[in-house]
Amino acid sequence: MTTTPSASQPSWWQQAAVYQVYLRSFQDTDGDGIGDLEGLRRRLPYLAGLGVDTLWLSPVHPSPDVDFGYDVADYTAVHPAFGGVADLERVVTEARAAGLRVILDGVFNHTSDQHPWFQQSVSDPDGPFGDFYLWRDGDRPPNNWGSTFGGPAWRHVPERGQWVLHSFAPEQPDLNWRSPAVVEAVLDSMRFWLERGVSGFRLDVFNCYLKDPGLRDNPRRKDLIGLLGGLAYRFIGQEHVYDRDHPDLAAVLGRMRALADTHDAVLVGETLDERLTYDNAAQWVGPDRLHLAFHFRLLHSRWGARPFAEAIRSWTESLGPDGWPTWVLSNHDFPRAATRWGGRDDRARLAAFLACTLRGTPFLYQGDELGMREGRLERAEIVDPPGRRFWPFYRGRDGARTPMQWEAGPGAGFTTGTPWLPVHPDHVTRNVAAQQDDSRSLLCFWRRALAARRSCPDLLHGVQGTVETPDGELVRFRRGDTDILVNLGDAPVRLRMPRADERPVRLATHGRLDRTVEGVRLRTCEGLALGPLPA
Repeated sequence: MTTTPSASQPSWWQQAAVYQVYLRSFQDTDGDGIGDLEGLRRRLPYLAGLGVDTLWLSPVHPSPDVDFGYDVADYTAVHPAFGGVADLERVVTEARAAGLRVILDGVFNHTSDQHPWFQQSVSDPDGPFGDFYLWRDGDRPPNNWGSTFGGPAWRHVPERGQWVLHSFAPEQPDLNWRSPAVVEAVLDSMRFWLERGVSGFRLDVFNCYLKDPGLRDNPRRKDLIGLLGGLAYRFIGQEHVYDRDHPDLAAVLGRMRALADTHDAVLVGETLDERLTYDNAAQWVGPDRLHLAFHFRLLHSRWGARPFAEAIRSWTESLGPDGWPTWVLSNHDFPRAATRWGGRDDRARLAAFLACTLRGTPFLYQGDELGMREGRLERAEIVDPPGRRFWPFYRGRDGARTPMQWEAGPGAGFTTGTPWLPVHPDHVTRNVAAQQDDSRSLLCFWRRALAARRSCPDLLHGVQGTVETPDGELVRFRRGDTDILVNLGDAPVRLRMPRADERPVRLATHGRLDRTVEGVRLRTCEGLALGPLPA
C-alpha cells in the first residue's frame, strides 16, 4: 500500500521527534532521590543536543502516588516533590528558547480519591460535584467489570453509601464523562496549561473515558487466555465491550481537539488494549478527533522481519492514507526495548534506525538512547501496584523506570541521595558520559539518526511505499526516492542494486557500505537508507 502525506506542509507534530521524560527518574537536584523540574531544566542542553524537539513529561501534578502520578489530586498545580507552577513555566520557556516544545500527561479518565472533586462528591451527593464520578446503589457491585490492576472495578464508599467505579486502583475513581460539568472542568484544566505555553497533551487511556450508559456486563472471553487467565484476573477474562471505546467518545475528543487547535497544540492518545493489537486506536484519529494515537504492536512484536513488517502494515493500513503514525519502541509501562529484544546493542541501534526512517512521529523513552536495560528489582524494592499484587508472575513496571544513567559514579549522576528506585548496576559502563563522545555509541547513533530524519525531506515527510519482506530477515520499503533496507537477521543479505556505490547514504547503522559486484551486502542487524542516483 502506498500512503501520501496528510498535508503539503506538514504540521510541527508530524515533523517532531518526541522524548518521553519520566520525571521522577530523570534528574534529582535536591537530594531526595526523586527527579524534579529543576533537574529537567538543567538537562535541556542535553536534550536539544540529542536532536529531539518535543518533550512529553510524565504526570507533574500533586498526587498521593498510589500509581506514581497517574492518580492526580489537582490538575492545575505541580507536585511539591517536582517544584511548583513557576518551575514548570520556567522549563517551558527555556525549552522553547532551546527549540523544544513541552507536552504534559493528561490523566483524565480518573483522579485520585484525594482530589477535591472526589472529596466533595462523597460529602455532598447533591452538590455541584455529586455526579463527577460513576456512583451506583446496591448491595453488590453494579456489574462484572474488572479492574486493570486486579479484582473488581467497583469500590463501596461507606460515607456515601454507594459503589464507585475504578478502572485501575481503588484509589483512582473514574470520572463521569457524561456529566457536562466534568467535560468543562477538564477542558478548563487543559486551557490553564495551554495558556502557559504547553504544546499539548498525551491522553492517558483516553478510550476509557466513556462507558456504556447502562453499565452492562462485559461478555466472557472464550479463548484460552480468557478462560484460564480470567480465573485469577477478572480483567483479562472479559471482552471489553461496554467499559471503553464507546461511540459517544467522539464528541468529547472533538471538544478537546477544538481547544488544542486554537493553541497550535497536539493531542496524542494512549489506548488500553490487553490484546496488544491497538488497531482500534485508528478510529479516534482524524480532523475532529486526535492528532495522533499510540500503537504498541511493534513494541510488543518479537524480533524478526515478518512480525515487524506486519506490525508496521497493521498500523499504517488502519490509519489510512491521511492518518499520521506514531512509532514507540519503549515507554514507562513496558519492559525496556534493549532487554525485550535480546539485550543486544546492535538490535537497539537497528530499532532506532527503523523509528527514524518510517513515516510518522518517533517517540523515544528516556535512557533508550543509551540502550538502558530493564532493571530487575527484589520483591521488597517493588513499588508499582500491579507488581506488588501479582509478584512473582508479574514484576510490574518499575524495571522500566529506574533512574537515568548520567555517569559512572554513585547514584549514576541522578541523585546525591537514595534513589526512589535502585539504579541499574550497569550504569558504571552504560551512561551518558561514557557514550557522548564515542562515535560508535548508541547515543551518537541516535543523534545521527534524528539529524538525518530532520534534514532529509524523504525521511521527514516522504511518501511511504509498501513494506516488503522479500528475503529471510530483510524488511524493505521506500520513503519518497529513498530506499530503506533493514536486515534484522544474524546472517548477511546480498541485494542486487546496480551502481549502489553511486547512491548517497542518508543514514547507515554500520558506516561505510559493504559493496559487492552486483550491489550491496547487508551485514548482521544493518540498516541502510540510500538516496536516488544522481541525475
